[in-house]
Amino acid sequence: MIELVDVTRKYGDKTAVNGLSLVIPQGELFAFLGPNGAGKTTTIKMLVGLLRPSAGVVRICGYDLVTQTREAQLRLSYVPDQPHLYDKLTGREFLQFVVDLFGLPRPLAAARIDREIAHFELADFVDDLTESYSHGMKQRLVFASALLHDPQVLVIDEPMVGLDPRSMRVVKDLLREQASQGTTIFMSTHTLDIAEEIADRIGIIVGGQLRFLGTVTQLEAQLELEGTSLERLFLTLTDGQAEPSARKLVRSHPP
Repeated sequence: MIELVDVTRKYGDKTAVNGLSLVIPQGELFAFLGPNGAGKTTTIKMLVGLLRPSAGVVRICGYDLVTQTREAQLRLSYVPDQPHLYDKLTGREFLQFVVDLFGLPRPLAAARIDREIAHFELADFVDDLTESYSHGMKQRLVFASALLHDPQVLVIDEPMVGLDPRSMRVVKDLLREQASQGTTIFMSTHTLDIAEEIADRIGIIVGGQLRFLGTVTQLEAQLELEGTSLERLFLTLTDGQAEPSARKLVRSHPP
């Protein structure tokens, strides 16, 4: 699971994330939403160990990311919004490189590589150099590499960028399948219909502070806009068009 306890991150005099507390339990698919500059990227970088919080604690499966970094990161995978590969490796060689990093035994590693090649339909190009891949092909390969060691926590930034409709369907189905099997998924996205379709709960961050935490149904009730789209709910909350009572923080227990 993921736990953030009163997490703050400052850049000089600027506070990017301010007192963020959040618990995402095992098996939940959580969508993290917010306008540009709201603090989403900073939060993700703290979640995956690329930034240290200025204050507060980030835990992955009970391990402090600052003081127990190795233990936490062995249970974690991260899929960034821009896939970065080694151009002179084939897709298969890249997958082998990743399983070697995690120390998977050879027979298990080979089985996992075959599994993810099938999951993400990589067979047609997995033995080509990655420098020849389209953005969507790279994204599928990075997704495959993230699941090779069966992480307990998966952090994803804009998962559908560059994917065609078929690949999007594959990824959505896979994320729901992973969550049903107990993987905790933290997904940051601007694609609100994706969040509405597959997320168990959503969090909306504005100006570095969590403005809403709960289900879409709870957000509808809070804003008194039942039966509307998540897009309209999001714009109402983040554009300051809601009544003051609707702009207060809502927290709910996970389902």
